[in-house]
Amino acid sequence: MTPLCRAKAMGWLPALLVATLAYAQGQAPGAPPPPSAFDPLQYVDQLIGASNGGNVFPGATVPYGVAKAVADTDSGSNQGGFTLDGASVTGFSALHDSGTGGEPSLGNFPLFAYNACADDDVNRCAFPKRTRARFGRFANDTVKARPGYFAIALNNGPRVEMTATHHTALFRFNFSKSDQGQKPLILQDLTDLSNSRQDNATVHVDGATGRVTGDGVFAPSFGQGRYTAYFCTDFHGSQIADSGIFVDSRASADVKELKISKGINGYPLPGGAFVRFVNADNPVLARVGLSFISKEQACSNAEKEIPNFDFDKHAKDASDAWREKLSPIVIDTKGVNASFATNFYSGIYRTMVNPQNYTGENPLWGGSEPYFDSFYCIWDLFRSQFPFLTLVDPNAVEQMVRSLISTYEHDGWLPDCRMSFNRGYTQGGSNADNVLADVFIKGIKGGIDWDKGYEAVKKDAEVEPYDWCCHGRGGIDSWKELGYIPVQDFDFRGFGTMTRSISRTLEYAYNDFCISQLAGGLGKKSDQEKYIASSGNWKNLYRADQPSAFPNGTDTGFTGFFQPKYLNQTWGYQNPLNCSNIDDKSVCSLQNNGPETFESSIWEYGFFVPHAHAELINLYGGPDGFVRRLDYLHDRGITYIGNEPAFLTVFQYHYAGRPALSALRSHFYIPKFFAPTPPGLPGNDDSGAMGSFLAFSMMGLFPNPGQDVYLIIPPYFESVNITHPTTGKTARVRNINFDPSYKNIYIQSATLDGKRYDKNWIDHSFFTEGKELVLTLGSKESKWGTTVRDRPPTLGRYSDTNGTRSARDVGDAGGSLAYRSFFGPGSAR
Repeated sequence: MTPLCRAKAMGWLPALLVATLAYAQGQAPGAPPPPSAFDPLQYVDQLIGASNGGNVFPGATVPYGVAKAVADTDSGSNQGGFTLDGASVTGFSALHDSGTGGEPSLGNFPLFAYNACADDDVNRCAFPKRTRARFGRFANDTVKARPGYFAIALNNGPRVEMTATHHTALFRFNFSKSDQGQKPLILQDLTDLSNSRQDNATVHVDGATGRVTGDGVFAPSFGQGRYTAYFCTDFHGSQIADSGIFVDSRASADVKELKISKGINGYPLPGGAFVRFVNADNPVLARVGLSFISKEQACSNAEKEIPNFDFDKHAKDASDAWREKLSPIVIDTKGVNASFATNFYSGIYRTMVNPQNYTGENPLWGGSEPYFDSFYCIWDLFRSQFPFLTLVDPNAVEQMVRSLISTYEHDGWLPDCRMSFNRGYTQGGSNADNVLADVFIKGIKGGIDWDKGYEAVKKDAEVEPYDWCCHGRGGIDSWKELGYIPVQDFDFRGFGTMTRSISRTLEYAYNDFCISQLAGGLGKKSDQEKYIASSGNWKNLYRADQPSAFPNGTDTGFTGFFQPKYLNQTWGYQNPLNCSNIDDKSVCSLQNNGPETFESSIWEYGFFVPHAHAELINLYGGPDGFVRRLDYLHDRGITYIGNEPAFLTVFQYHYAGRPALSALRSHFYIPKFFAPTPPGLPGNDDSGAMGSFLAFSMMGLFPNPGQDVYLIIPPYFESVNITHPTTGKTARVRNINFDPSYKNIYIQSATLDGKRYDKNWIDHSFFTEGKELVLTLGSKESKWGTTVRDRPPTLGRYSDTNGTRSARDVGDAGGSLAYRSFFGPGSAR
């Protein structure tokens, strides 16, 4: 989704580099523990990305959990709730998303606490979120975060700890005992992070037990519609003194129930409940059960999951759940600065915070299928997060795909972005098609109905929805008749933002290629051929004579770029450098007056042909010309690594027979732009997209999503072991001549299971069958992986550097026109 403002990113980069060096100098090199004693949690830092727009959720949760407990701040960048940027805490809430752009997400029904109200008068406590923020100052060194746990101390308030089960958060309030005889107070209000509450929220407090129940209707952060959330809060540890409700800045213990309107002037009227306690001698625990079905189910979830308010037990259980999820990957940290291990495992951790497993909490439809939510957005996630989860948690991926197909069955379309039970805005293509293809060819079956899945992706390609703003594709008539999406298209069948004609054309082409992979695997030969053909539509917007110049008129020296084209097949124009990282004037998002590319430039989209590299390379003048252009993209700062379209460009040198340059680019971006510090992400994490890019890069095997291809560079560690959770087999990548100062980053030779291996890519069977890849490294680029037959499979025919030999001369080994080659040993059939 929306990245950081590029000007802002350039502004904080020097500080980031200083912080990275300071962090690294303060850490001792990691010593390799015995494999049985290796604990990946020691290297997880949840606060990475907690400032400068990383937008991560850094609090307490379990993998894919509904309950996500953290302190919320009043920062302008609080999409994940908590920030370390000098903002004040306004509450402690238990529903969040992680890494999103757009408006802040969730943050419903926050608690806030005071050691006491002045003069023991309940109306001397500040209730509205805006006014209580002045009591929410804190020192950064009081913040403690580890998997399943988060804690913070307010300067003039309690120290608050929190942990979580799947649907329930548990808070422990440690009040100051300096105000003897006065009553600590905990309030719970009916707001959310983005103040999106609609009419008629309710709250009720039981005067005898102190139980607080309530609900509210809210708006999603990046989509259409509304959703209703419910909560049930119980207290334990101290005798209750009194309780009641508050409206705006006034409270009363005489009233126990409230129904409140939306408010006026676009800001929700403050309202909620409070409970006061007799004294602060013991910590007060607040258990918050959550549901999207009813208050009764929220209470039931809490009582089942946390029956005894045992904070330490549940914190340990949450920690153990994370340890189990992260344990399939074990690295050798010998000689490596611990900051690299922290970067690596923290990236892995963030891939499993979202999406969220809302199974059993879907108010829209029932049934036995899983339901996952918080896909922010599949345009971001298909590139590396889904492929990474396919390696380390295929069972969860199976459930996610079943959920996507179930959404198609009940909502009519596969989602491209979905949050809070609502359709999110579509950023480009129908990218769930890419996810289903990637999962299918990598052999995940389980309970997935692949015939129904194919029906869903084929509908994306063939039928235009009325509201293609939020699912499916627009411009289907033009796509079929002209072979591209025209600028200023005449589209009367459905409606969406009439922009992004170039990026939509390129993305639809790749979506169709991915559909062809499913068709081929399911034996649908004619469909396979049809979608292979339409996957070549990207060529229809390539203008061979199009130059590119900087705003001052200086020519970049490159000719041949994608350009918009009208219905009458005449050319339009968009500066190829607009919306690049060096352009701080253009805005390329979902504005009605937006340009023809989304969140990126024509320069960068010029490399988004993931399935037909041979053809693209030939258009750009052969491998040497392709490499020169790719170098220019990176060297001149045109690309922006804080946004997902940049990911594959780091590794596309493999397709030109220059895998060493992919390794070099990877080490340019890591750790310079990815540091294990709070400001250490170059853009928002996008639900783990940044984390998975980082983890794949450091593991040395980067996917081309939707294809059975992983591009090989040396891992950042002497060895990496990946145990497949389903087969139980352990794959291993081992470096010989490993240099922890990273001078030896070029592969000189390789073996796979003891046999010479010259290809610069592997397929998914490497992981499922537990193979060993041994890489011998050196300080200079070698001939390894450079010949035509060593390059990854592609549509089209490769030429070597001199343009004298094609893949036809070497058969399918070098990647050929034969699309059958995409179904490798690890594929499903």
